[in-house]
Amino acid sequence: MPVVEAAAAVSAAEKAEIPSAQSSPRFLAACLLLFAGSGCAALIYEIVWFQLLQLVIGSSAVSLGLLLAAYMGGLCVGSLALPRLVPARANPLRVYAALELGIGVFGFVALLGVPLVGRIYAAGALSGLVGLVFRGSVAAVCLLPPTILMGASLPAISRWVDSTPRGISWMGLLYSGNIAGAVVGCLGAGFYLLRVHDLGIATYTAAAINIAVALMAWAMSGAGDRFRSPAVDAGVQPNSTARSIIYVVIALSGFTALGAEVVWTRLLSLMLGATVYTFSIILAVFLIGLWAGSWAGSSLARRVSDPRWALGTCQILLAAAIAWTAFTIARVLPYWPVDPALSNSPWFNFDLDLTRTIRTILPSTLLWGASFPLALAAAAERGRDSARLTGAVYAANTAGSIVGALLFSLLLISSIGTKGSQQVLILMAAAAAIAAFGAAALRERQRLGLAGVSVAGALLLGWGLASTATDVPWQAIAYGRRSAPILHALDVASGEQPAEPLFVGEGINSSVVISKRGDQRFFYVSGKSEASSAPIDMRLQRLMGDIPGLLHPSPRSVLVVGFGAGVTAGSFVPYPEVQRISICELEPLIPPASDKFFGKENDHVLLDPRTRMIYDDARHFISTTPEKFDVITTDPIHPWVKGTATLYSRQYYELVRSHLNPGGIAAQWLPLYESDEETVKTELATFFAVFPNATVWSNYLDGDGYDLVLLGRLEDSPVDIDRLQQRLEQPGYARVATSLAETGFHSAVDLMASYVGRAPELQPMLAGAALNEDRNLRLQYMAGLGVNSAEAPRLYREILGYRKFPEDLLTGDQTGQLRTLFGRPQRSF
Repeated sequence: MPVVEAAAAVSAAEKAEIPSAQSSPRFLAACLLLFAGSGCAALIYEIVWFQLLQLVIGSSAVSLGLLLAAYMGGLCVGSLALPRLVPARANPLRVYAALELGIGVFGFVALLGVPLVGRIYAAGALSGLVGLVFRGSVAAVCLLPPTILMGASLPAISRWVDSTPRGISWMGLLYSGNIAGAVVGCLGAGFYLLRVHDLGIATYTAAAINIAVALMAWAMSGAGDRFRSPAVDAGVQPNSTARSIIYVVIALSGFTALGAEVVWTRLLSLMLGATVYTFSIILAVFLIGLWAGSWAGSSLARRVSDPRWALGTCQILLAAAIAWTAFTIARVLPYWPVDPALSNSPWFNFDLDLTRTIRTILPSTLLWGASFPLALAAAAERGRDSARLTGAVYAANTAGSIVGALLFSLLLISSIGTKGSQQVLILMAAAAAIAAFGAAALRERQRLGLAGVSVAGALLLGWGLASTATDVPWQAIAYGRRSAPILHALDVASGEQPAEPLFVGEGINSSVVISKRGDQRFFYVSGKSEASSAPIDMRLQRLMGDIPGLLHPSPRSVLVVGFGAGVTAGSFVPYPEVQRISICELEPLIPPASDKFFGKENDHVLLDPRTRMIYDDARHFISTTPEKFDVITTDPIHPWVKGTATLYSRQYYELVRSHLNPGGIAAQWLPLYESDEETVKTELATFFAVFPNATVWSNYLDGDGYDLVLLGRLEDSPVDIDRLQQRLEQPGYARVATSLAETGFHSAVDLMASYVGRAPELQPMLAGAALNEDRNLRLQYMAGLGVNSAEAPRLYREILGYRKFPEDLLTGDQTGQLRTLFGRPQRSF
C-alpha cells in the first residue's frame, strides 16, 4: 500500500519526534483501512438518508438546507462531545469500534423508521415558520443520532497519536483515508447500488462495512494499547489567541468549501446535465481533491517549521484556484467544442464530464484538503489531549461548512447571483489567509514585517482576483449541456434569427431564462427547455389542462403541479365551474416572470382571484394537505433530472389518487424525446399500476411522438363526444373553445383524435417493465442513461401499433367521424 511506503520513508530523526504508533507502518496502514471503510459507509448513508428524508420533508432548497444542517450539525456535535464524555484512558480503537457499530445500528433504524416518521409528519405538518421548525425537527430527530457518532470517530481514534504539530499531522493522513473511502462510497452508491438495487441494499452494504470496521478495530485494540500516546497534561495552557485564530481560519476554509460546492454544483449541473450521475461525478471529484490534498497537507505539515505560514499560503493559493474555477465555468465550459448528443453512449459522456469536472474544480479541492492537516498542526501543542484538539478543529471546520452551505444556497445565490457568490468565496479565502498570517505573527513577533507584507499581499490579491469573476453566458443557463453548439453557431453566418434574452434570473432553487426568437418566446429552467409559445408546446400545455378539464363533468377545484409558462394552469381560467386553481411551484422566480412574458398565453392566471400559489415541493404539499381536488395535473421536468423521479413513482400516484374527489381525474406528462425504451415503459407501467384503466393521449410532431399525456380517472364512465361538443358550443365555454382552436383543436372530435390507447391494451408492450418506487427511484437512473436517446419515433409507432377504437369509452353520433380520423395519418405542426 502507498501509505506503508510513505510511512517507511520517514527519516529516523523524524521518527524520534513522534510516538511509536506512527512509526509502525503496518499499524498505520490498518488504521487507514479502518477510516476508509468508515468514510465509504458514511457517504452511502448520506445519499440514502437524504433520499429518504426528501420524500418526507420535501426537496426544496429550504428542506435540503435543513437536512444538510442536521447532518453536518451532528458531525460538529460529535467531534466536540467525545473528548469531554469519554476519558482519555479509554482504548481509542475500542471506542472507535463501538461508534462504528452504533452507526450501523442507526443505519437499519433509519431505513425502517423514516417511513414511519413520514406518516407521523404528514399527519401533523404545519405551514409557515412553525412548519419550517417542524421540518427541521424531523431532520434532526432522524439524522443527529448517527451523525453525532460519525463526528466522534475522528477524535476517538486521534488519541493514539501525540499532540505535537508533527504527531497530530498524521491525523491528516487518516483523514485522507476517510475521504478516499468516501469517494468509493459516492461512486458505488451513485453508479451501482442505487442504479441496480435500492435503498435497502445500499443500507445493508453500508451497515456491513460498519460491522466489519468495528470487528477489525476491536481486534486491533490490543496492539493499539502498545501504541498509545503519552498521558496528557490537563494543566497545559496553550496560546489561546493564536489557537482561536486557527479555528477561525479552518472555519473559513469550511465556509468556502461548502459554499463553493453549492455554487459550482449548480453551475456544473447546468452544463453537464442535472442527472444523478452528474452529481455523483461532481461530488466524487470534490472528494478526490480533498483526499489528495489532505494527504499532501499531512506530509507538508510534518516538514515545515511553522505550519501557520503554510496554512496562510494555502489559503492565498485557494483564492487563486477559486478564481480559476470561476473563469473556467464562465469562459471555457460553455464553449467546450463538444456536442454530448453526438453519442448515445452515456459512458462516453461520463468520461467527458469527468474530464471537464477535474479541470474545473480539482485545484481548489486539493487546497481545501490540505487545509485540514495544516490547521491541525498549526493548533497542536505538546501535552494536550489529541482528541480535544482534533475535535475542536473538526468542529470549527464543520460549523463553517454549515454556515457556508446554508448562506449560499438560501440567500447569496438568489440575491447576488453565482458571480457575486464566487467573489465572496475569493474574498473569504483571502480573509482566511490574512488570519493565518496573523496567527503566525503572534508566535514569531520578530517576523511582524513579513506578516504585514503577507497580509497586505493577501488583501490586494483577493480583491484583484474577485474582480475577475464574470457571469456565465445566458445561453449556458438556457441550453445547458447543449450550449456549446449554440454558442459556436452564433459565430457562423446562418439564416436563422438568433435568440435574445428577455429575462435571466438565478433563484433559490433554479436558474431561469426566458428568450425570444422571432415572434416566439421560450422558457428554460436550469438548462432545459420547459415551455414556449411555439405551436407544438402550446398544444401540449393545452392538452394537459383541457383533456382532464373537459372529461370531468364539472371541475371546481384544480391542482396544477409546476407553473412553467403558466399555460396549463391558465387553461382552467375560462372554465365557468372552476372555483379554485391551486398551483405548486418550487421556484418563486418563475410565476411573475412567466406572467410578464406569457401573460397572453396563460390568461394571466397568476392574477386571477381564484388562483392560490404554493411555493413548495408538490409532493410534500400533496402528502400533507387535507384538501381534495377534482383535477390534479402534473407537468414536471424530465425524469432524468435528479430529484424529479419522485413525481413519477407509484407512491406519488397513490398520493394523487387519494387526493381526488369522487369522479376526479389525474393527468401526467410523459416525454418521449430524451427518453429510451426502458424509461418510457417504466413510466407507463408505474402509472398504470395505480390507474389500471388509464388512457394515453399524444402530442405529436410531423406524425411522430413527441409527448404523451396520461389520464387516470376514478370513474370509467363512457365519454359522450356529442355532449363534449355541446359543452364547447355553450356561451360560457366560448373562451375554452377559442383556446383549443388556437392549438389546432376545432372540435371535440379533433381533441379526442389525440387518443392513443388504454392501459389494458398496452400491457403486452409493458411485460416485465420495472416500476418506479420510492424505495429505489430507479427511473432517474434509467432515464439518466437514456438522455441522448433518439428512440421517440420508434416508441411512438410501437404504442400506436396497439391502438384500436375504444368502443366502450368514446360514444356518440360523432364517433364515425372520429373513426375516420383514426384511419388517417396524424396531422403535423
